[in-house]
Amino acid sequence: MPRFDPALTADVLMEALPYIQRLFDKTVVIKFGGNAMVDEDLKDAFARNIVLLKQVGLNPVIVHGGGPQINQVLEKLGKQGEFIEGMRVTDRETMDVVQMVLGGLVNKDIVALINRHGGRAVGLTGRDAGLVRARKLKVTRKNPEFDEPEIIDIGHVGEVASIDAGILRTLDASDVIPVIAPIGVGEDGEAYNINADVVASKVAQVLEAEKLLLLTNIAGVLDKEGKLLTGLTAGDVEALIEDGTIYGGMLPKINFALDAVRGGVKTVQIIDGRVPHAVLLELLTDQGVGTLIRG
Repeated sequence: MPRFDPALTADVLMEALPYIQRLFDKTVVIKFGGNAMVDEDLKDAFARNIVLLKQVGLNPVIVHGGGPQINQVLEKLGKQGEFIEGMRVTDRETMDVVQMVLGGLVNKDIVALINRHGGRAVGLTGRDAGLVRARKLKVTRKNPEFDEPEIIDIGHVGEVASIDAGILRTLDASDVIPVIAPIGVGEDGEAYNINADVVASKVAQVLEAEKLLLLTNIAGVLDKEGKLLTGLTAGDVEALIEDGTIYGGMLPKINFALDAVRGGVKTVQIIDGRVPHAVLLELLTDQGVGTLIRG
């Protein structure tokens, strides 16, 4: 017996055709993180998805995280990771580890996987050619002993000041897939650790991307009964925040998504990176595997 149904295969390909036509020569920024980065089979599937997207005419740009990998190296060094207001406290020693892990181990691993499957990927950090200009992030929190919020110094943690889109467009013109580690450079020449969702959102905005995909470890935005919500407008999302449906750890990601659509990105999709081939399923099929948000 055949291992596959030829008619079913043809149906799948025909289902993808209108999406390929609609997205041809469009930029899609993909934040790669969560379980998809640590499971070997999911990593391999992701790399093959990216190569296929490039082959059918899309322009994928990858921004990746690497929190679990950073934690592993810090533990080996006997250093405990510390977080304040959800942000990693990054002293100079930790920043050295961040650069080594994100800019070296993780970045080069993703590039190698894409290239192994026939793509042409180049790894970058935000420090390369001043791709991501950063400024020191000021973190504030309420202190019951004072009327004014307390300002906390969490070290080499930054926010995006600007993105040099010209570098990424040059790579795209050469049919190269950029793979970006979220490390920025300040005016003082210092390196800054930046949230990967933030960098992905800003990259998508300056490139006027058609889509921004944020891979997560959950199915997407869920209603109060746990059902997946999709086809949301920015106004819908604001209402869900207001009534408490969206809360806690999902809030920062949602706010980055809103920032992207308000900044000109056509749609943002929060997708379940635990699903094999999640990127292809979301972009090239009728069903999708996540929550779509539009302006």
